[in-house]
Amino acid sequence: MNWIYKEKVISEISEMPEGTIGFIYKITHNTTGQYYIGKKSLYSHRTLAPLKGYKRNRKVVKEMKWQDYCSSNDVVKTWTNEPITKEILRFCQSKKSLTYYELQEQFANNVLADEKSLNENLMGKFFKRDLEIS
Repeated sequence: MNWIYKEKVISEISEMPEGTIGFIYKITHNTTGQYYIGKKSLYSHRTLAPLKGYKRNRKVVKEMKWQDYCSSNDVVKTWTNEPITKEILRFCQSKKSLTYYELQEQFANNVLADEKSLNENLMGKFFKRDLEIS
């Protein structure tokens, strides 16, 4: 299943705006209408021990397999053979903007109050179970 941004299929980093380090996404189950809103980084950063004879740690940046990514949510992970839509809502150029815009989309969609939303918490601080929804 491909990622879609404004009705265009995105399959390569070169198809994204320059400087993009990640994106905000929404994965929707086409049959039930359940959805999940999250963020995905395009690169992983690792620090390796220094080479023999050197003191400085090595930093390695590697492109992640974002094309096949299907969310961190356990329910969404089970949708492997289900009809789903993987939509990119926004591209981001920094880690801070990734977190900010993920939270903005989650609030805009009222994910904790919406029964169709699979988001159980916001930033690990605000949980569905703790809300008094009337």
